[in-house]
Amino acid sequence: MLAPEWILSFLFLGAFAGFMAGLLGIGGGGIMVPVLTSLFLVNGVAVDNVVHLALGTSMASMIVTTFSSFRAHNAKGVVVRKAVKGMVFGIISGTFLATFLASYLSSIYLAVFFSLFMAFVSTQMFLNKRPKPSRELAGNPGLFAAGAGIGAVSALVSIGGGSLTVPYLIWQNVDIKQAIGTSAAIGLPISIAGTSGYLINGWSYSSPQDFVLGFVYLPAVLLISITSFFAAPYGARLAHRLPVSILKKIFAVLLIFLSIKMLVSVVG
Repeated sequence: MLAPEWILSFLFLGAFAGFMAGLLGIGGGGIMVPVLTSLFLVNGVAVDNVVHLALGTSMASMIVTTFSSFRAHNAKGVVVRKAVKGMVFGIISGTFLATFLASYLSSIYLAVFFSLFMAFVSTQMFLNKRPKPSRELAGNPGLFAAGAGIGAVSALVSIGGGSLTVPYLIWQNVDIKQAIGTSAAIGLPISIAGTSGYLINGWSYSSPQDFVLGFVYLPAVLLISITSFFAAPYGARLAHRLPVSILKKIFAVLLIFLSIKMLVSVVG
């Protein structure tokens, strides 16, 4: 997989995922998983393990992506710290424990779950349902429970949590730009906990001679991380210039496209 064309593919993927992570606070995993799945299949990775390898590699790559995105949004002062503090422990526990479930599911089941989940979220964003004006950010118990649920789903589809965190916070009358910034902050513990889980659960599949540790392909992580780190701040800057309605439409269209791409890659 280290031929020049694959190196360029990973670098370009990192740049695009990083930019979209900064723009939408989605961590980049929703983009990386279907693309990595396709790349790994072309390179002969067995279908039984291909989605697991894509999930683990995506999670590991998101550590740098989400950190860069969080730093850029934090500089803009749009991170809701109460939400981060209330959700972070639920996020970590939910993400880590769900990786054990993912390791026992087949690639087809994971792909179907990924696709249905992404289609559902994109539909909700397109419908643009507004919460009641009286709704406020939940207390710590509610935030912990929401964090655990978001973390669990994030581990199963390897997203930074933005696909759930952003709609969840908007539903509680948090401004979309603050929701994106907060999602970027939450994506960092998700990616760390998720990577740990995929390393542990996939350890028996390790192949050091092929640069594979657990369900993580190290060259892809390195190359994706380099370009995503520099691209994420540019996405964050654009997020603060675009109207809210445009951000929501971009979010929804991207998610529905990725859900179709993932399903076709694995089931096809």
